[in-house]
Amino acid sequence: MQLGSICLSNGNCDAGLHCETCLANGNLRPRCTRIQPTDPKSKGNGLPFNRYAWLTTHNSFARLGQRSRTGTPVIAPENQQDSITGQLNQPAIDVLKEIQLFLEANPSEVITIFIEDYVTSPKGLTKAFNASGLMKYWFPVERMPKNGGDWPLLSDMISRNERLLVFTSKAAKEASEGIAYEWRYVVENQYGDGGMEAGSCPNRAESLPMNAISRSLVLMNHFPSNPDMATACKHNSAPLRSDGGGAPEATDIANGHLVCGCNSIACCKVNASFGVCDDPAKPGAAATSASYRLSSPALASQLQYFSLLAIVLVSMAP
Repeated sequence: MQLGSICLSNGNCDAGLHCETCLANGNLRPRCTRIQPTDPKSKGNGLPFNRYAWLTTHNSFARLGQRSRTGTPVIAPENQQDSITGQLNQPAIDVLKEIQLFLEANPSEVITIFIEDYVTSPKGLTKAFNASGLMKYWFPVERMPKNGGDWPLLSDMISRNERLLVFTSKAAKEASEGIAYEWRYVVENQYGDGGMEAGSCPNRAESLPMNAISRSLVLMNHFPSNPDMATACKHNSAPLRSDGGGAPEATDIANGHLVCGCNSIACCKVNASFGVCDDPAKPGAAATSASYRLSSPALASQLQYFSLLAIVLVSMAP
């Protein structure tokens, strides 16, 4: 079944969809809803890294039903679905090794980690990354562009096996450990309710203003101050103008403007010229309507000129 179709179970829905009832949005019958964006690399990987958008995760309730390290089922409704004590009882090395195994098994994937850094032990982060086997994938801070320049081509990052980008919230660690200080490279909007007001896009306190051109990466937050799993489907629909498609569809729209100048990555042709789009209503046909075409990369950049970053939140303790 396609997006929006009434369903009984996940098995009724096409790939990339699941069966969901969004009571908070007034939908009483379960419908096939998107859970997976289109991989923008499927349309080509020859653009700079900052010309791609990646769906991020924060307070995503993605661990519901799993067991904690102590064996207790994770069923609590808190936004991270695990207590602080439970998180601190799970060594960072375990998570880092999971990432190492993923990169090893998926040689064309790139992972970005943002660390809200409270590690005070000398070289604590460096030791953890060395022990995990991740350093062979490390993207060196020396290759990160300064003053808003383009990043290396995604294809170049993959071929050089520099597929792990790590940012820290501690400025001093860029010099002492070679870990990029996030706010030298990224602008980020206000998290929580302040970042969800229509027509407003304030930056969070640590970030430069959202229109600063000296940073070529943007991290967009879109979740309330008190996340609630029951209302997440509502926040991922109407405010994003993608009812049923949710955050995955919003990511596809961003990638469409970034990669090919179309209204969705689904309209992009593989390795085609910028502005050449397929009409999604007529697969294989070139679109002639202005609604599916942008005239130039410059116009697209005015609409969405930075990339979203794949984000993995790692809790670390000294």
